[in-house]
Amino acid sequence: MLIFLTLIAVIAAGLAFYFWSKRQARHALLAAPLTDKQRQLVDTQVPILRKLPHGLRAKLEGKINLFLDQVEFIGCDGLDVTEDMQLSIAAQACLLVVNTDLWYDNLTTILIYPSAFKSRQSRHSGYVVTEKEIVRTGESWNRGPVILSWAHSQRGAMNDHDGQNVVFHEFAHQIDDLTGSANGVPVLSDDQSFSEWESAFLTAYDAHVRAIESGQPTVIDPYGAEGHEEFFAVSVEVFFERPKALRRSDPEVYKQLSKLFHLDPAQWH
Repeated sequence: MLIFLTLIAVIAAGLAFYFWSKRQARHALLAAPLTDKQRQLVDTQVPILRKLPHGLRAKLEGKINLFLDQVEFIGCDGLDVTEDMQLSIAAQACLLVVNTDLWYDNLTTILIYPSAFKSRQSRHSGYVVTEKEIVRTGESWNRGPVILSWAHSQRGAMNDHDGQNVVFHEFAHQIDDLTGSANGVPVLSDDQSFSEWESAFLTAYDAHVRAIESGQPTVIDPYGAEGHEEFFAVSVEVFFERPKALRRSDPEVYKQLSKLFHLDPAQWH
């Protein structure tokens, strides 16, 4: 009996040490700055970060370090993944969560294709299942991985004012999926209520669908009419890249996203 109790105590102590060391390593990464070379690469590859308030810069760099430590980048179709690619994608992903406690807990792998890639999509209608190939620039899977076209990821990062950014889009899906399913309702901030979120987004979504059906121009990409989860993802793209336009066209959506991310990019210069 004594041997058994001793064994249990040793295992418990080992587990406690393991989790303690994991927490310590996480804290160290979050506190670590980028190197001068990394900082220069990030600023070159992701120009939107030049607008980021100075007080958030250290937070961003720490989260980039944590992201790079957690995630494995895998090149597909012969693509050699470079430090530029890793830093660009990590910086964009971390911008979304720079001022919150949200984190990509389930993500361990990012697959990068040189350009757009083919994805097989299945549709179920009763007992009938149909499959077709779709050309995509990005995909976000439940609990990972994220799949990206580097050509489109780079283009989206370099043009930071057109409201289209595939990395923001796919990582918005990852944030949405933290609830267990991507349905357009992410884990809300403490100062948000589900009823306010639902009212803002359902009203805006219905208006968006009507505008698309009638051929009216919209600030939010027409792809948002595909479903509530896509409307959330494209709204996140516009929130960061065309914040003033979103605040004018859909002020309640802007307000809810500002509360979710604890950011106000319409005030960035």
